[in-house]
Amino acid sequence: MAEGPYTVRRANPRFSFFADAEVTLRDGTGVRGQLAELSSRGCYIDALEPIPVRTKLRLRICDGMNTCELQGKVLYMHSGGGFGIFGMGVVFEEMGTEQHSAIGAWLRKLAGRPRKDSGKNSFSEIRG
Repeated sequence: MAEGPYTVRRANPRFSFFADAEVTLRDGTGVRGQLAELSSRGCYIDALEPIPVRTKLRLRICDGMNTCELQGKVLYMHSGGGFGIFGMGVVFEEMGTEQHSAIGAWLRKLAGRPRKDSGKNSFSEIRG
C-alpha cells in the first residue's frame, strides 16, 4: 500500500465500529451521534451538531446489545464537506474497570480474537 503525504500512524489500532452514541455536555446538552471507529483510547463520532475541540463530555455507546458509559474529550473535529455531518475524534478519560472491560470486549470481537475469561488476555494486550 502506497503511503501518501497524510498517512497517520496510530499507537492504538482503530476498527470500524457502528454503534449509537449519546453525548452529554457539561451543561446538560445532549447530542446524538453514530460511532464510526473505536480504539482502546478513543473513538470517532459522526453527529449533526459540532462539538468544539477540547470539550469534555460524557459518552454513552450502545451497539444494540451492550452499553458503555465513559468520560471523554473532543480532540479534533471535521466538517462533513457540506453534508451537515460533523466528525469528531474523542479520547477516553477516567476509564474504570467496567469501561476497560466493555471496550476490550468490543475490540476483541472486532479484531477477530476469541473472548477469554481466564484473565490471560488482558486489556493491555489489546492496546498493542
